[in-house]
Amino acid sequence: MEYRKIKDQDKDGDPVEDDIENSHGKPHSGGPVNSVATLGLSNRSKWKLKSIVTITLTVLTSSQGILIVWSKRAGKYEYSVTTANFLVETLKCALSLAALVRIWRREGVTEDNKLSTSFDEVSVYPIPAALYLIKNLLQYYIFAYVDAPGYQILKNLNLISTGVLYRIILKKKLSEIQWAAFILLCAGCTTAQLDSSSDRVLQTPFQGWIMAIIMALLSGFAGVYTEAIIKKRPSRNINVQNFWLYIFGMAFNAIAIFTQDFDAVINKGFFHGYSLITTLMILNHALSGIAVSMVMKYADNIVKVYSTSVAMLLTAFVSIFLFGFHLSLAFFLGSMVISVSVYLHSIGKLQR
Repeated sequence: MEYRKIKDQDKDGDPVEDDIENSHGKPHSGGPVNSVATLGLSNRSKWKLKSIVTITLTVLTSSQGILIVWSKRAGKYEYSVTTANFLVETLKCALSLAALVRIWRREGVTEDNKLSTSFDEVSVYPIPAALYLIKNLLQYYIFAYVDAPGYQILKNLNLISTGVLYRIILKKKLSEIQWAAFILLCAGCTTAQLDSSSDRVLQTPFQGWIMAIIMALLSGFAGVYTEAIIKKRPSRNINVQNFWLYIFGMAFNAIAIFTQDFDAVINKGFFHGYSLITTLMILNHALSGIAVSMVMKYADNIVKVYSTSVAMLLTAFVSIFLFGFHLSLAFFLGSMVISVSVYLHSIGKLQR
């Protein structure tokens, strides 16, 4: 894939903004007054769309870890994790298709919103689908070593992997302030995990850290790769791109069911162990996935990290009441350092 094309598009202008304007049929010609008014309206619409998607993603992300922990019974999952992931991908695919049907009825079928496509376009989607499968499975097992607030802290390692992979894959240069923000992020994650009441220095055991690092690498690579293929064709409807991504997600998760939980599903049933919390968790994961795709289409992966940072604080606050989580001084200081690192990263991005 030609990632340099994306870089060139960023230099020449914002193709996504142009795509939004074109999709609404706004003219590109006209007097200065009309041009300024159109530009102002476009910027306000774009800012509003980013704000809505980011806030939605923040709320969904903050409740994600809580729902996973809540879905446990006696410290274990009574339902099949692979079937839950399959239902998440199925729901995301169904929601994308429903959105497409609505668009077809309103605007008709066009070159940019039709499902039929070329092999070259579809062939890139299995890679992020497979990476997200492994990452999502690890997401369940990591809770054997961390609590919900600790999980949100460790998820901020995604910023490091995202930044490095942005530099390697998309050839985007990062400022010195942004690299300093990455170092602060590592310090913040470590500080938040300090445990002064135990012989262990860190609350999270070694296995938890290994899982968190693998998740960060998988999530970072999958996120950057998905953003690249989504933005490669800016005019392409996001629901079409989501549909094909989730189709492959369903296929890979179906394989996981057959290889990992086939006997359990045959003997106990597909929905064995499901509860209301499990259903809410699946709905949360599905909506979060769609929100992430919207962020990648109309913003970038860094905006996704902003929502994760705020979600970390919301998760800790809610966990105090739901699970009796003790907000230690180390966790508070680590959260503050992480928040500062995210702020510095945004400042560094503006000054590039």
